[in-house]
Amino acid sequence: MTGATIPEDAIELVRHPRARKTKLSFDPTSGRVRLTLPPRASASKALRWAVGQRAWLDAQRALLPAPRPFVPGATLPVDDAVLLIDWRPEAPRMPRVEGALLRLGGPAEMVERRVAAWLRREALALLGEDTALYAGRAGVAVSGVSVGDPRGRWGSCAHHGAIRYSWRLVLAPRAVRRATAAHEVAHRVHMDHSPRFHALVAELFGRDPAPERAWLRAHGASLHWYGRSPEASRG
Repeated sequence: MTGATIPEDAIELVRHPRARKTKLSFDPTSGRVRLTLPPRASASKALRWAVGQRAWLDAQRALLPAPRPFVPGATLPVDDAVLLIDWRPEAPRMPRVEGALLRLGGPAEMVERRVAAWLRREALALLGEDTALYAGRAGVAVSGVSVGDPRGRWGSCAHHGAIRYSWRLVLAPRAVRRATAAHEVAHRVHMDHSPRFHALVAELFGRDPAPERAWLRAHGASLHWYGRSPEASRG
């Protein structure tokens, strides 16, 4: 592998109207490489430079979180508990929590899909409860709560009152999940990030959520590696 380069088709090429120089970046949530160019920069020249940055890319890949596929015997952190995926063919197919076990049955090839679906349902239930709690404290209405799998944000609040979260928050510590809910509910009062907004978040949450924000910055990328196989994640 010495002297090998990354293939050009593994690099996402993006032209940005406000970019002033060529920039190579690495996304720790996906392992993807992005090359950002100014509007008039030469794409071929930039790509030739980027594919030669093997040492830097290898260093970034070495820092990637380990993939955590949803397979029998794997563990999942859910609402401050650690659950072991316990699959037995003869068990009921619908996952259910029994002590420290997440038990399910049925065909082995369906384990990953059923665990992922269960986590989404659990995330929606928990985040729905969190949102209702903080909406009550704030005296605001929330028109709906849903979950998705965005790469760039943990939650969003629309002007019409709907809040959407990343389902992966169910894998974060409970306080981190709840701090995110307090953050989004506060947007029902202040659709900005002004000092008044941050003061309201702290009031709803009960304290300054700086430790929870720091946890997401430090560990948030690792949540995106749950449910991914080493083969699919590293190409």
